[in-house]
Amino acid sequence: MYQRILLAYDGSREGLVALREGALMARRYGAKVYLLSIVPASTGMRVAEGVHAEVVGPEIESYKALLERGVAVARQLGLDPVAKLKVGEPAPIIGAFAREIDADLLILGHRRTTLLERWWSGASGAYVTDYVNCSVLIGRTSISDEAFDAELRRFEAAAPAPADSA
Repeated sequence: MYQRILLAYDGSREGLVALREGALMARRYGAKVYLLSIVPASTGMRVAEGVHAEVVGPEIESYKALLERGVAVARQLGLDPVAKLKVGEPAPIIGAFAREIDADLLILGHRRTTLLERWWSGASGAYVTDYVNCSVLIGRTSISDEAFDAELRRFEAAAPAPADSA
């Protein structure tokens, strides 16, 4: 059913919950996994980039490190993801990348925001579902480490190796 799963990962607790749900889905379907992190392109960042590249470099490096941590977690969960780091507005970037890889499923976390945060979010507050043509799963199911490990062991015992381990 799902052959290519895109996991939008931001390093948050909610992102880790979604990553774990994504791992279980990928293992269940033997899907190829893509892990995408996005450096939000704020107006301040665009101005700094035009004036001083050394201001933007550390922010990009911190996102690279975040993506590397996500890849490490995904590998611990039995996956071998294709990792991408992009810069821009999250919703349209996620949509474009989902189309580029022909994703069947997008999995992402969700963090509640206040009215003020939504008001200030501007274009990045757009709904990602407006930009994708695939199914979307909002990862919210938090399970214990023991239950998660048991589920992974069940997959390992019952299923062939996932498609993305080759």
